Amino acid sequence: MTAILLHNVAKSYRSYDHPWETLWEVFTKTRRHREWTALHPLSLEIAHGEVVGIVGTNGAGKSTLLKLIAGTLTPSAGDIRVNGHVAALLELGAGFHPDMTGRENVYLGASVMGLSSERVDRLYDGIVEFAGLGEFMDQPVKTYSSGMYMRLAFAVATAADPDVLILDEALSVGDGAFARKSFERIIGYKDAGKTILFCSHSLYQVEAICSRVLWLDHGRLVMDGEPARVVSAYAEFLGGGGEGCGTPDQPAPAAVAGSGVGRLTKVEVEADGVEGRKLTVRSGQTDLTVAVGFASDPALPPPSVGLTITGSNGWAVTSASTSNDGLTISRRPDGSGEVELSFPRFPLLKGAYWVNVFLLCEQGIHLYDRIEHAAELEVVQDGLEQGVVSLPRRWSVNGAPASAVSPTVPTVAAW
Repeated sequence: MTAILLHNVAKSYRSYDHPWETLWEVFTKTRRHREWTALHPLSLEIAHGEVVGIVGTNGAGKSTLLKLIAGTLTPSAGDIRVNGHVAALLELGAGFHPDMTGRENVYLGASVMGLSSERVDRLYDGIVEFAGLGEFMDQPVKTYSSGMYMRLAFAVATAADPDVLILDEALSVGDGAFARKSFERIIGYKDAGKTILFCSHSLYQVEAICSRVLWLDHGRLVMDGEPARVVSAYAEFLGGGGEGCGTPDQPAPAAVAGSGVGRLTKVEVEADGVEGRKLTVRSGQTDLTVAVGFASDPALPPPSVGLTITGSNGWAVTSASTSNDGLTISRRPDGSGEVELSFPRFPLLKGAYWVNVFLLCEQGIHLYDRIEHAAELEVVQDGLEQGVVSLPRRWSVNGAPASAVSPTVPTVAAW
């Protein structure tokens, strides 16, 4: 069943050198404007339940396409049909008024989305609970921190169980525990069979989450297909410097020579040799390995690679980095390389954890690229040991070593 149908949809804009030229053009019927096309004629069909990623450089037409589908822009040509209720996170907080309270802005923002007051009445408590702002809802939002503002805006935009969810660089928002909560809400919509469209510069997330990917360049559709194939072609295009449109038949080189940047090209997490994005780990027994591939400008010093493991509350439980451990990464002549980090007999105790990977400059300060939530670890354990980590230990009784000795937990391997 079709969720979204576009037939020869295009969007153009007019620009004038001076404001008075608009009126002059009307009276004299003499053209005074320049016209530029943000989206060339595009026909597209998206089925219910598809998760469609949209990739492209800045100015490629991604946001224009999403706004047209969301109904916040009117096409210059063509027809658009969307079946079902649409929720869009195009600009968090669009429709909020700074002088109005959080409570008032919930109703205002929801009305912008087309929800009735009666439906907002039913959703209100859930919105407040999700945002975690109960004690602040009767204060003007201009007194909110940026994080509080984002939490309320996200909660309002995603509260109504939409049939179609549109995301513009907003796969998860905020930080810490709320970022995880927002990410889980969006993944929950995917698992429920909702139609999701989102554009993102995180190619790892696009490939991991989507069932289909569109690549736009200068308002034209370059490629539409299976995520691994489209993402690979787009990554090669980016590696060539992003000049021109590029085609899958003529891929650009994968290096990033002369770009002054670096990017992650691979993150694979394995538990006892089994690779996946959701892994079960047995505390004190499983060997965990993280393999990272990258491309970098060979004219710059070799980058550093870092990793954090965060708990369900968003707090970092542990971290490791090549710069902190004094390791300089050897690279191939084209600037690419790979590193591997191992955690023998993974020492964290039961709980849910996330693996996050970062590519940084040689000093570990400037961030080139990152992949958050690269893998989810579900740690299980034997026994009733409490806390976060099992530390090596030895008991003695009356000054004499006891026979019961904890299994020795090896030190975490360095890069």
